[in-house]
Amino acid sequence: MARILAISNPFTTSNYCWPFCPIFLDNKKTPKWSGILRKRLSVYPCCTMSMSTDGVVGKDKSSMRIGFLGLGIMGSPMARNLIKAGCDVTVWNRTASKCESLLDIGAKYGSSPANVASACDITFSMLAEPGSAMEVACGKQGVTHGLGPGKGYVDVSTVDGVTSKAISVAVKATGAQFLEAPVSGSKKPAEEGNLIFLTAGDKSLYDEVAPLLDIMGKVKVKLSSVYMKHLCMMASFSEGLVLGQKVGLDPNILLEVVSQGAISSPMFSLKGPSMVKSSYNPAFPLKHQQKDLRLALAMAEEVSQSTPLAAAANELYKVAKAHGLGEEDFSAIIEALKVLKK
Repeated sequence: MARILAISNPFTTSNYCWPFCPIFLDNKKTPKWSGILRKRLSVYPCCTMSMSTDGVVGKDKSSMRIGFLGLGIMGSPMARNLIKAGCDVTVWNRTASKCESLLDIGAKYGSSPANVASACDITFSMLAEPGSAMEVACGKQGVTHGLGPGKGYVDVSTVDGVTSKAISVAVKATGAQFLEAPVSGSKKPAEEGNLIFLTAGDKSLYDEVAPLLDIMGKVKVKLSSVYMKHLCMMASFSEGLVLGQKVGLDPNILLEVVSQGAISSPMFSLKGPSMVKSSYNPAFPLKHQQKDLRLALAMAEEVSQSTPLAAAANELYKVAKAHGLGEEDFSAIIEALKVLKK
C-alpha cells in the first residue's frame, strides 16, 4: 500500500486547491518540492493512492464501451482524452450541439442518459449541480433506466453527501455498481489529463475503471468515503491585491514579492497576472466554485463544525455572482471586493 502525506500548507499541483495536497511517496514522480516539506507532514496509511504512469496495464480499454454524460468545461476534455486514447465512447449532453466536436473525432451519440447507460459497460457523468446529477441519474430518462447487472456508473461531479447516497442507492437497486469520484482540477488539467480523482464506492468497479482514470488524471485516491473541502486562498489573495492597490503599491511588484516569499503558490503565480489585468477567462467558473463552497459549508453544518473563513469567502463569491460574474473564472472574486470597497 502506498503512503499518502498530507501537507497543512496551500501548495497544489492543480489550478485551484484542496486544504491538503497529497504527495505519493512511493513513486519516482513525487514532486521535487516534497522533500523540503517532509518535516511538516503527517502520515495517513488508511487510504490507497496511485499515480498514473506511462503504459498503464489493465483491462483492454478498446473492448470496453464507455459512456460520458455532461460535456461542459470539464466533461468535454475528459471525454476527448478517452477518445484520443482509443476508447469506444458514447456521449450525451443536455445541449446536443456540445457533442459535435467529439462526434467529429470518433465518439458515438446517445439520445438520453438511459440510452447511453444501456449501450455502455461503464458510464461517467460530470454535472455542474447536485440537482442536475440527480436528474441525469434518476430522472425520467435517467441512467438508472439503462443500468443493470454487470454495468457500472461513475459520478465525477462534486455533489453533497445526501445526493451521492441517493444516487448510489438507486444505481445499486438496478444490480449495477456505483463509484463516486469527484475531481480536483480545472480546465487545463482536464485537457492535459492531469486531474486528481477522490473515489469511494465499489472496489471492483474502481479496479475496472482505474485505467480510464489514469487516462483522464494523474492521481487517483480510494477512500472509504469522500469529503470535498475548499480553502479561502483566492479570497485572501484578492484582498491583498485590492488593499495593495488602494495604498499605492504597484500590483505587479506585489505579485513578484508574493512569488518569492513563504506564501508563494502555483495558483497565485497562475492567476495573479490576469487578475491585475481584470481578465477572467474561465478555467474553473466562479459559479461552480461557489457551489463547492456551499456544499462544504452544508457538510460542516451537519457535523457542527465552525468554518468562519469559508463562510466569509462564500459571501464574496455570492456578491460576485450577483454582479454577473458566475461564468467568469473564480479569480473574478476580486471584483466583489472592488464593489464592496466603494
